[in-house]
Amino acid sequence: MTAARRKRKQNRARILAVVLAVTGLALAIASPGSVAATTEMIVVDRHTGLAIGGYDPVAFFTEGKPIEGSADFEFRYAGAVWRFCNIGNRDAFAERPDVYMPRFGGYDPVGVARGVATPGNPNLWLIAGQRLFLFYDHDRLEKFVADSNHLLAEAERKWPTVTYTLSP
Repeated sequence: MTAARRKRKQNRARILAVVLAVTGLALAIASPGSVAATTEMIVVDRHTGLAIGGYDPVAFFTEGKPIEGSADFEFRYAGAVWRFCNIGNRDAFAERPDVYMPRFGGYDPVGVARGVATPGNPNLWLIAGQRLFLFYDHDRLEKFVADSNHLLAEAERKWPTVTYTLSP
């Protein structure tokens, strides 16, 4: 790829990021209660509507392992049904979903860093920087651990473009 073509491609990506940011701001002003649902896509089972396979997102932090949630403790947020193993976890999530939701909506951060939305597996996870990350496979988890700063920076940079590809 020539330098001029690379520069044009980078400029298009920057313009897209600005458009997405402005659109997100307009949505926040128009409907502040629904911003998360419109700005961050979540890995959801299309048949059940369950986020992250029905696992309790709070349990990763409190129990240090994935625990399946119960239909008795559900909470609807960001266009998905989240399940929890107890009422305390459900209430903690309801109060601060931004803390407990997996980063990148449960998509694999290595895939996001490559510009691809690959759903993560709740059984392949890591808490880094006080955020939950789900990975597609063991290789990607190991790759992230080996170079997390670089991969996370790339994923953060590419996430707005990736979410654009996920829009309905």
